[in-house]
Amino acid sequence: MNIAIYGRPVNLNQIELAETLVKLLIQSGHRVVLHSDYYVFLKQHLPLEPKMPVFTSHEEISSDIDFLFSIGGDGTLLDTVSLLKDSKIPVVGVNAGRLGFLSSVSRENLEFAIDSLAKGHYSTDARTLLRVESNFPIFEGQNIALNEFTIHKKETSSMITIHTYLNGEYLNSYWADGIMISTPTGSTGYSLSCGGPIIVPQSESFVITPIAPHNLNVRPIVVSDKNVISLEVEGRSQHFMATLDSRSVTIDSGYQLAVRKETYCINLVRLSNENFLNTLRKKLNWGLDTRN
Repeated sequence: MNIAIYGRPVNLNQIELAETLVKLLIQSGHRVVLHSDYYVFLKQHLPLEPKMPVFTSHEEISSDIDFLFSIGGDGTLLDTVSLLKDSKIPVVGVNAGRLGFLSSVSRENLEFAIDSLAKGHYSTDARTLLRVESNFPIFEGQNIALNEFTIHKKETSSMITIHTYLNGEYLNSYWADGIMISTPTGSTGYSLSCGGPIIVPQSESFVITPIAPHNLNVRPIVVSDKNVISLEVEGRSQHFMATLDSRSVTIDSGYQLAVRKETYCINLVRLSNENFLNTLRKKLNWGLDTRN
């Protein structure tokens, strides 16, 4: 197999894990390609081959790559969306963090995961992506997200107002600290912390979740992902923060924003011993309270 590896070049705690993964892959006869920044980071601490193949961007990932391993937490895996785009290369999340809803392969299961991939004992989950469009350039063209898009107040304690429309039809004006639009994958992230519901991955829906709304009767709403969600924001401040997964930019009230479903998906690898419902029970500790 041809395996690409991506990680954030900041965490020294991942070095041993990365070394183990690279060694296991090479010993199993697989070809390894590292992200260029991650290669430079690891080479400072590990005796890597001086001419190991690397890649930097979506354009440089070879079409013969079978899988991309993401080493880190869920935030690291979110970075792979802009790296892979519509290449359809399956992503394997190796969890070096803590919770890991998306990065489900543990340190202890690395050898099992590699063996399962080589034998074809896996399936892929096609996860919905969202795309943000604007009347001004935004996110330097990297306007795709796996989890969520948010608008949030900035530089002031005053709440903001976000006028929201579905396919041009008025929904509500949210008076709050901000608003979030999440995919089913993102429903177990920031949206969940803000009181949003958990949505199973194949639900074909978005969740609109207000962030600390002034009116307590304003609640999250689940809408079809066939809708185009349009947003206009105003407030006492002229500047607001917009985030797309782990990326953030400053916008003003002149921005007119639209969120829609992207035309392609990202494929997450699911091993034979994993499924979404088991992950929910495990990560959220369901069933551990035996008082009932």
